[in-house]
Amino acid sequence: MAKDRFHNIVRNALEKDGWKITADPYEINLDDVDFEIDLAAEQLLAAEQEGRKIAVEIKSFISPSNVSEFHTALGQFLNYRDALDKIESDRLLYLAVRAPIYQSFFQRKFIASAVKKYQLRLMIYDVQEEVISQWL
Repeated sequence: MAKDRFHNIVRNALEKDGWKITADPYEINLDDVDFEIDLAAEQLLAAEQEGRKIAVEIKSFISPSNVSEFHTALGQFLNYRDALDKIESDRLLYLAVRAPIYQSFFQRKFIASAVKKYQLRLMIYDVQEEVISQWL
């Protein structure tokens, strides 16, 4: 599967934020269905604490239709989250979105209500700085 245009930027941003990349891509097989989430990462908060684990699906939103890309991203997110719940329920799934897309497209009422309704976790990243600007 082809990597998203901003895959390496998101990977670098996660590493800068103290995350250890544990899978690139993160492959899951569940009930004879193969899933491929872009990244898996772990962050050890402290030696005596349980580490936090995440999976990240990266979306560019560079096609002519952001709505179409959102449909695809939402479908993937829901399927991946269901699969993770069955095999690794302590790993949280995030959808990685560029800051300008979040600040414009994701503020539209319908999109914002869908994000809330389906409980999407968003990781907003800055392409130029290669950093994570927000976890939502």
